[in-house]
Amino acid sequence: MRIVSVNTWGGALFDELVAWLPRSQADIVCLQEVTRTAGLTGWTRFEDAHRSLPQRADLLDDVRGTLPRHQAIFVASDSGPVYDGTGARHQQDFGLATLVGEHFPVVGVDSAFVHGQFVDHVEWTVEDRPRVALAVRTVDRAVGRSVWVVQVHGLRDPAGKTDTPVRRRQAERLAELVCRVRGPHDLVVVCGDFNLLPESETFGVLAEVGLVDLVGAADTRTSHYRKAVRHASYLLVSDVAAVKRFEILAEPEVSDHRALILDI
Repeated sequence: MRIVSVNTWGGALFDELVAWLPRSQADIVCLQEVTRTAGLTGWTRFEDAHRSLPQRADLLDDVRGTLPRHQAIFVASDSGPVYDGTGARHQQDFGLATLVGEHFPVVGVDSAFVHGQFVDHVEWTVEDRPRVALAVRTVDRAVGRSVWVVQVHGLRDPAGKTDTPVRRRQAERLAELVCRVRGPHDLVVVCGDFNLLPESETFGVLAEVGLVDLVGAADTRTSHYRKAVRHASYLLVSDVAAVKRFEILAEPEVSDHRALILDI
């Protein structure tokens, strides 16, 4: 089974992303910063007090089009305004999508907010946006083992990626979700854009529930990211012996984040 995780940057590198996803041969695809706008396709523009970025209007539908044999599960953390090419305003959902290949049955789905609750923003805020985690359970028939794949997009703080009490609570809520869903024989994979430094106490919280990080201090950013701190995405497993191969993909660049690839 191959699992891929990447923060899509709202589809800013759309052509590269949708060309690479089928070639990745991923059985399970975990995507962060996924957009969905009812009744709209093509490009939009996202704006908050700090940034103005191009985003796909419906990245969820775009990805389903390039992976038509995968089953898609999407959960929104929040929503807010974006603008199409005419300047018209639309309300766009923002969240996580997990896509599961047709040879792997989906036998469980769960989610939990690890920070805040869903918000319909009149205008996007910079700080304190809600964050959700999505858990999907499937069965690897080749080995007869159930696998929970849990992904999260961690809280973004303009002050940086250092630990805070809010991030500690975020870690505890993520650990609570893992403990709630997993069975005694399930393999658990937790992945996503944590927005944290490698020495964060979050990894101690997750270690207490049996999860081991495979990324450490490695660079998980591409050339499209201009800031000095190169840590963001992580992947953890409950059984290191189940890992056949792990890669932090440097090329091709499909986002400002490098994709994480796990074979189990």
